[in-house]
Amino acid sequence: MIRIAVGTKTMTDSRSRPAVGETAADGPATSPARKPRRDVSGILVLDKPTGMTSNRALQRVRGIYQARKAGHTGSLDPLASGMLPICLGEATKISGFLLNAPKTYEVVARLGSRTDTGDSEGKVIEQADWSGISLESVRSALADFRGDIEQVPPMYSALKHEGRRLYTLARQGQVVDRPARRVTIYRIEAVALEDGELSLEVCCSKGTYIRTLAEDIAEALGSVAHVIHLRRTGVGGLDGAPLVSLRALAGVEKEGLTALDSLLMPPDSALPQLAAVHLDRDMARRVSRGQRLQWNGKEAGTVRLYAPDGSFLGLGEAGRDGVLSPRRMFACHDAGGTVVGGDEGGSTLVANDAGKVQ
Repeated sequence: MIRIAVGTKTMTDSRSRPAVGETAADGPATSPARKPRRDVSGILVLDKPTGMTSNRALQRVRGIYQARKAGHTGSLDPLASGMLPICLGEATKISGFLLNAPKTYEVVARLGSRTDTGDSEGKVIEQADWSGISLESVRSALADFRGDIEQVPPMYSALKHEGRRLYTLARQGQVVDRPARRVTIYRIEAVALEDGELSLEVCCSKGTYIRTLAEDIAEALGSVAHVIHLRRTGVGGLDGAPLVSLRALAGVEKEGLTALDSLLMPPDSALPQLAAVHLDRDMARRVSRGQRLQWNGKEAGTVRLYAPDGSFLGLGEAGRDGVLSPRRMFACHDAGGTVVGGDEGGSTLVANDAGKVQ
């Protein structure tokens, strides 16, 4: 839900500028002695708090899990909160799917004032009347913001111009031309308009700047706006997944690694949109060794591959040329959530001994 508000406070977009230096919520720059790293795989669906960078949140989770490998799937600004999937171990192999997946947001923007950063951290550079704007007029204007749209990235963003970050140039008072980029708004709804605060829900593609979207909507209504609140509520197939806060994670940490591992989701649970292919023992062995299989399935594209016992093997590419090729294969671990899979969502294709689909 995006809310656009008339006033002074603002939260930032999921792709706005990084913070300068450490924030209070980030804590001190120093950390305790490093614990031995371990191989653990799975996805922790973190509820990132405001005031913390995505990288700091990632390092916190990695340290708690003592994980050798970890990565997140799309940054949230320090002032934004909400869903930040943290991929550990083998689960990092699917991070690209989540990075490119649609994202869902709740946003609040304040009508009547525009800031140089597009959010409440910046200084007000323009004011305009918003009194003639109603919820009905907003809903009418949103028709032009569905589907593919063009956005000019804000100066306060991490994009580069001639090798330098735009936010660095912006802090020096420079403004450079930025080519418009095409993004997709899958869904946008106006929920409420109260005292100049417009509440919206947005589902959009990778690369969408919510601050710019709020400004463009306000401009279409004859006013200006800046974002005062942003919360990400969904990422691809993880929409609706329970979120784990850092506070809750710290509590579970006291119970030991087994309790922590129980919070992890298996990697394949984030990919319900992909068809599931169940292989026999010989085929599972062959594909795990990187060998291609004969294939006559109707589905084409990326599929999830499973062993006879239901273990998730990895991702394959089903071609219309009759070949099933391994794409991203997973090592098997017995830590919580590592390779335990299912075939929720997608269509299920069962390959027989001849490499065919039944």
